[in-house]
Formats: sequence, C-alpha cells, structure tokens
Amino acid sequence: MDLQQQIQTYITTQPEPKRSDLQELHRRITLDLLPGCKLWFSDGKNSENKIVSNPTIGYGFHTIKYANGKTREFFQIGMSANTTGISISINQYQR
Repeated sequence: MDLQQQIQTYITTQPEPKRSDLQELHRRITLDLLPGCKLWFSDGKNSENKIVSNPTIGYGFHTIKYANGKTREFFQIGMSANTTGISISINQYQR
C-alpha cells in the first residue's frame, strides 16, 4: 500500500464526525497551508511491531539537529486521531 493509500485508509477508518474533520484538515493542509509538501505516515508501531503511539499523518519536512551532532528527518506538522478528538502537533525548530 502506498503512502496516499495508507493516509486515506487511516482517515476513512475513523468514526464520524472525526473522519470528516480529519479529511477536511488534511485537505486544508495539503491544498492551502503546505501545497506540494512531503507527506509522512506512521502507523504508531515500533520495530518490534508494538503500538507505541497513535498513528500520525505528517506534513512538510525539516531536519532535527541534536546536541550530539546527529540529525533526523521529521515532519513540521503532525495530525492524529485519539480517543477524545484530534491532535495537531507543530514541530518548531531553529534555522
């Protein structure tokens, strides 16, 4: 399953009204806020296939630079459904 299919499957498996809200937020982010941005999807599982977080759709791209000099690619905005609603995370970084 490709990335777009993973994202759409994730959104369509959510109950209403969360499904419609996720779809609208996804549309607004990809069309209005960050058109043409890199998309990410994490199913929330670690390397041992254990669930460690909610599945997350990511938008945009930046490189996190750690104090020890290592770097990691990551998204700028994240969106995930949770038991009480929808979480949006904005990852701030210094340029």
